[in-house]
Amino acid sequence: MSTKTVPLTPRATVPLTRKILRDDVHDALLEMLMTQQLAPGQSLSIDSLARELGVSQTPVREALVQLEHTGLVIRAALKGYTVTAPLTAAQMAELVDAREVLELAAVERAVGAEGLAERLEAAHAEHQAVIERYGLDRAESAGEITQRHLLEYFRADWAFHEAIIRGCGNRFIDQMASILGANVHRMRQTMDVGLTDSADALREHADILAAFQVGNRAAAVGAMARHLHGVSQRAQAEAAAER
Repeated sequence: MSTKTVPLTPRATVPLTRKILRDDVHDALLEMLMTQQLAPGQSLSIDSLARELGVSQTPVREALVQLEHTGLVIRAALKGYTVTAPLTAAQMAELVDAREVLELAAVERAVGAEGLAERLEAAHAEHQAVIERYGLDRAESAGEITQRHLLEYFRADWAFHEAIIRGCGNRFIDQMASILGANVHRMRQTMDVGLTDSADALREHADILAAFQVGNRAAAVGAMARHLHGVSQRAQAEAAAER
């Protein structure tokens, strides 16, 4: 089953405040990248983006540095920033492989962490609530799904993983995982091919949660490995469909 996004209105819709933070600008630029208002191959002018968003150049520059770490934009000497193309199936496979290295290590260290099972329960409940709220697992809702709904979905999905990564107690694993930007790459592909795996992801998260609830480290690592393998297979299929 696949859910397609509906047409979007032009320009970023993330609300911007007068005293804007880098994260607000980051979200505005991310939305523009996801909807291809900033298209692959397009050169990015910090000055032009700052004028369009009504902010100074500093938060735009900081947000672009943050986005560069995820690979959504690249910077060349004397040329500035350019929007990158979506990941190929092979590149997505490498990204998920990197996730496996980091996240399985995080799971190994996080099982039994104080309060983590409860945080995972809350993250899982929110993930499920987002799916049900927008009917992301129902084919009849396909025409009603917007980019904003998908953004909320992928943030809820990633929050579950992030709770484990932060729960492992290793700040460097946390930093490396955040740089991967795995959730935004999946979201970028989904814009064109439709969300196909919300029910699969929710079920796989439930298996991971169950292992954490009983403190079974081996079961938790195995459940996460199966989940990431499933993510890899589905992401590669999405990348192939997009081409």
